[in-house]
Amino acid sequence: MASPQKTSLEHLQGQIERVTYTNEENGYTVAKVKVRGRRDLVTVIGHMTSPLPGQVLKMKGEWSNHPKFGEQFKAVYCECSVPATSAGIQRYLGSGLVKGIGPVLAKSIVARYGDDTLDVIEYQTEKLTEVEGIGDKRIEMIKKAWEEQKEIREVMLFLQGHGVSATYASKIFKAYGKEAIQVVQKNPYRLATDIFGIGFVTADKIAQKLGFSLESEFRIQAGILYVLHQLSDQGHVFYPRQNLIAKCTEILEVDAPLVDKCLADLNAERKVVIENLTVPGTDEIQEAVYLAKYHFSETSIARKLKKLLSSQKSIRKVDTEKALDWVQKTYSMSLAEKQAEAVRKALEDKILVITGGPGTGKSFLLSAILKIVSQLKVKIMLAAPTGRAAKRMNEATGFEAKTIHRLLEFDFQKGGFKKDEEHPLNCDLLIVDEMSMVDTVLMHHLLKAVRLDTTLIMVGDVNQLPSVGAGNVLKDVIGSGAVPVVELNEIFRQARESSIVVNAHLINQGQFPRLTPRQDKLDDFFFMQEEDPEKVLDKIKYIVMQRIPKRFQLDPVSQVQVISPMNRGVVGVSNLNSELQACLNPKGQELARGGKTFREGDKVMQIKNNYDKEVFNGDIGRIIKLDLEMQEMKVRFDDRVVVYEYADLDELVLAYAVSIHKSQGSDYPAVVIPLLTQHYIMLQRNLIYTGITRGKNLVVVIGTKKALAIAVNNAKTQQRYTYLHGRLQNTE
Repeated sequence: MASPQKTSLEHLQGQIERVTYTNEENGYTVAKVKVRGRRDLVTVIGHMTSPLPGQVLKMKGEWSNHPKFGEQFKAVYCECSVPATSAGIQRYLGSGLVKGIGPVLAKSIVARYGDDTLDVIEYQTEKLTEVEGIGDKRIEMIKKAWEEQKEIREVMLFLQGHGVSATYASKIFKAYGKEAIQVVQKNPYRLATDIFGIGFVTADKIAQKLGFSLESEFRIQAGILYVLHQLSDQGHVFYPRQNLIAKCTEILEVDAPLVDKCLADLNAERKVVIENLTVPGTDEIQEAVYLAKYHFSETSIARKLKKLLSSQKSIRKVDTEKALDWVQKTYSMSLAEKQAEAVRKALEDKILVITGGPGTGKSFLLSAILKIVSQLKVKIMLAAPTGRAAKRMNEATGFEAKTIHRLLEFDFQKGGFKKDEEHPLNCDLLIVDEMSMVDTVLMHHLLKAVRLDTTLIMVGDVNQLPSVGAGNVLKDVIGSGAVPVVELNEIFRQARESSIVVNAHLINQGQFPRLTPRQDKLDDFFFMQEEDPEKVLDKIKYIVMQRIPKRFQLDPVSQVQVISPMNRGVVGVSNLNSELQACLNPKGQELARGGKTFREGDKVMQIKNNYDKEVFNGDIGRIIKLDLEMQEMKVRFDDRVVVYEYADLDELVLAYAVSIHKSQGSDYPAVVIPLLTQHYIMLQRNLIYTGITRGKNLVVVIGTKKALAIAVNNAKTQQRYTYLHGRLQNTE
């Protein structure tokens, strides 16, 4: 039988005119290429290493006809080289290749030096002073950037040869400099801990290509730490030893005794801590494995809270009944029974937790406490986990409020907070709002900085979702019974006028919300029945772009927030963002990075704490400037502008839509929530309760009553392995 005829590959060479799309994870690119002898630009698809306009592309491949996009050249082999013509060089330099050279300057340089431009930049950079607008400072910048991009390219070629995307090449180069290749060759698992965005799975792929054994102790130890970090991302402060070994055995595909041995080695090196804990409500002992920082943080929180409880207050004693009468007369308002109890405890106790849902008078209660305590001429500080929550606290009380991070003052030299045991916060009363959002590590740092004579009041809604970070601090503190707690459960008359508030409380009590709009006034809660995800998406776009702005006079970008239970799917956060960006901000200066396109005017969210820039996970801002020449993006967060280099852009995502988890601590004039049964895995009572309570003036839910009923009836929350409650109950 004759062998099948092999298709011979065609050779093609041309100059890249523009890059239509590139996936920086795998290098897959769609480019428009100018080929000699062809009038129209050729669409080339294939895997390329950091393609740039102006580069010469040598390819082998075959022609195909796409039903939608027409004729394409499918390249199976691509080689990019520097351009040889003046026009190509101008495109190449103007594409953002070199920091300090943008399209305008590229044109001037090429006009002066023509085909010799790249040689001048490489060997005679000083000659660039002959070009108008280039001084000594700019020359130094260009020289440094040119050298860096050459070295980054070398690192990039090495890494891509070992399965790493181009996205991370500049980050790896930034972290390790010229030693990058040697570091990766010696221990690729370092990437998983040192570089944001590179996890164990990617590091493991590199290691396999470099010949590391599956049973390498480097690999297994890194794998155990990776699994523990993944579990902490799910909220766990520790994990039971046997369960952990089973997970690691499955993920790493090695035998359990080998995992056990490496776990013992990590314990000996104090990278993890193994402790025997009593299972709550039983006599059963379980071996708990902690990442070292979580063990230290949890034990430190319990120790400090106990010390605070047993220490004297710096605030002098007052006649609480007189103080209550005075503050009620001052405000010409009566405090409810629970509110009065909270005022008494705030004046008498050392630590107090105040918890309650929307409309239960938490803000007024805080104002009353602050009014009384401020008469005593003592130092008062207010804090919250997010900038929005701190701003809301300030507006509600009239007192300055800061984020916890800003309150603690980050020290860039020592890489930690300036405020600690040796340099405590100078305050007699510290009130922290939105405590449900405070995770174990942040709580540890906060308490470290609290003087023993300070009165601490923690305020939050224990029925909301727990913190994004590991732990369940507010719930554990309340559940321990070690700290005085006042739960506000009365909805005040004014709040009862709001369907948002009434429905939030119905949901919290496991009852189906009221979906029929009020007829006596413009309601603030609407439910729209729709089960087709594509139609839900269309309705979201229509409501955000037209209905809400027209009826409620709200800005669709800054005042309307779409929040979704899921990240994936038609009405998941990722797809919603690309669809809403296309509707709300379709044109303007743009930049594609890591599969994301950013435009001037886009709403974006920071997804990683960056102490250097003083922006934190969950902060939302607007892109005000894309500077292609300086390779920078400027983002306004409330009252300040933060500058991002291109290498830092993986810390930002579009924020026209955010997950309900990420919306915690914020409130918005209007929220729109898709809710479908395809979100089944996420449909929990505290999730929908948290989502609805983000809306200040308007909530629109689009989906099915079935999905809503599933969420309302599901009071089970994912178990988080924490032991703060046990440590607080322990009298030792």
